Amino acid sequence: MLDSLDVVLAGARAMLTSTVDIAQRIPAGYAPNWFERAWLSLFDGRNELLTFTAIAFLMHETVYFGRYLPFLVCDYIPGLRKYKIQAGKETTAEMKWKCLRKLLFSHFVIEAPLMLGFLPVAKLAGIRTSEVPLPGWQEMAVQIAVFFVLEDLWHYWIHRLFHWGPLYRAVHKVHHEYSAPFGLAAEYAHPVETIIFGQGTVGGPILYCNFVGSVHAVTMFAWIWLRLFQAIDAHSGYDFPWSLHNFMPFWAGADHHDYHHAAFVNNFSSSFRWWDTIFGTDTKYHAHKARLAKAKAAIDKKA
Repeated sequence: MLDSLDVVLAGARAMLTSTVDIAQRIPAGYAPNWFERAWLSLFDGRNELLTFTAIAFLMHETVYFGRYLPFLVCDYIPGLRKYKIQAGKETTAEMKWKCLRKLLFSHFVIEAPLMLGFLPVAKLAGIRTSEVPLPGWQEMAVQIAVFFVLEDLWHYWIHRLFHWGPLYRAVHKVHHEYSAPFGLAAEYAHPVETIIFGQGTVGGPILYCNFVGSVHAVTMFAWIWLRLFQAIDAHSGYDFPWSLHNFMPFWAGADHHDYHHAAFVNNFSSSFRWWDTIFGTDTKYHAHKARLAKAKAAIDKKA
């Protein structure tokens, strides 16, 4: 353990004092395509650690807030109100500003330093960054699918643990401040929760490197991009006819996670429904859905 830590620290020190020469990263006789040239140009002549961190942070902020914007717009379109899951609860401007302030603190003070410290660990695990060739879409798709499954498993059990009384009151209660969630609140959480849940996101690629094969940073960024899309959608508070769970019944989505915020029980998974089904932690959710369906049927009958 200490030896691994020494290797990580030595790698970090070396990264801080070196720059990337892309000519040394291109295999002899290999002709990079336009995307690979663009990727390499981001690192050429620059410090790899700082460049990787900047790319990771800017991507995270762009995707996170960019993904939330459509849901923010939906809040001001009366015709979309019918798709709001908890239509009787308003998300006020004050709530959004409070969430934004705490999010920015978390992103800059908690998550940014974690991103800075990630690359030395990633290199030790075998994650490639400024090397080519880049992976093909088939390889990326398989790896990202594995990452989704691993993260969902981690999230399910850690989430259940966070609902244990003392941990809930000390840590997880912060995230449950919004009983009617909205997309911006996906990462609104106690710093301890942010760090621990984050291990499920970065842990999948590291485990894959240790037990299967190398993962490229491009794949990891694509995975985090999709994970952010999933998290913000799950907290959006909207269930549209085109929502993914209507086409993939095992997908969780906002319909699944919104109940967890409203009732503070059941539905602990992040992306998929199967762990809640296997371990019986969705029974109250299904009873709730049955009551809603019965009430709707009664209203339709009267109409």
